[in-house]
Amino acid sequence: MIVVTAAGGRTGTAVVRALQARDVPVRAVVGRRGPRPELQALGAEVVVAELTQPISWSAVLAGADALYLIWPNFDPDEAEGAAALFGEARRAGVGRVVYHSVLRPQARAMPHHAAKDRAEQALDTAGVTWRVLQPCAYAQNLDEEVQRAVETGVLRSTWGLRTAQSLVDLGDVGEAAAVLLTEEGLDGGTFELAGPEPLTAPRLAELVAEAVGREVLADDVVPAGDVPVSYRARCRRTMLDHYRAHGFTGSPRVATALLGRPPRTYADHLADLLGAGA
Repeated sequence: MIVVTAAGGRTGTAVVRALQARDVPVRAVVGRRGPRPELQALGAEVVVAELTQPISWSAVLAGADALYLIWPNFDPDEAEGAAALFGEARRAGVGRVVYHSVLRPQARAMPHHAAKDRAEQALDTAGVTWRVLQPCAYAQNLDEEVQRAVETGVLRSTWGLRTAQSLVDLGDVGEAAAVLLTEEGLDGGTFELAGPEPLTAPRLAELVAEAVGREVLADDVVPAGDVPVSYRARCRRTMLDHYRAHGFTGSPRVATALLGRPPRTYADHLADLLGAGA
């Protein structure tokens, strides 16, 4: 049985879905009570446990062969909280811990990357068998902007027009996580997960235009004002500033090796998002 945290979010649900496809029992941890029809339809045992609160995890982790730790986005307590949960996993006798990190956590200009870097450091000395997945930005992150671009003919880019991202499909993230959770010979490994090509905003606009059969142009939307003070807003702003200055790209070679095939292209994702009749 595998425990997946933050399972109510889109990343956690993708991991649960990939494990279900392998007929692996899953205990899906969610932060709040309420109906979870998608997780229940996947056959997951749904339990409530708030990652950001100091609780005992012995019951949640009891009998677990592996733990997939996803921490809530842009949470200031990730480094310390993840380290504490690694300790809980060791005490519970969990056979394997896989930590959901991010591509280039050492880019410390982004606070949420720095937090994951510190969590990875804690994992290395936690006394558990471990693996780390470092995904790039998701293709699905742009879905709302793409839908708006279909209506307006303008794809707004908050990271500029010059630099690129290697967007990875969320389904590939789930499958790669399932590999790390269930297959042998990968312990102590850190695995980058990037999409198959670097994509600038103008190139993304071209792909959307091809998918819908009409012109779509990319527009540079420059963030205004100083860097915000609140942690979440500061993380988002420094992330966009970093993407604008440096891009956020990686090699697809590791993803290809983990998946046993090339990662899905953004055109593949658009076909699913917009439908064949778009």
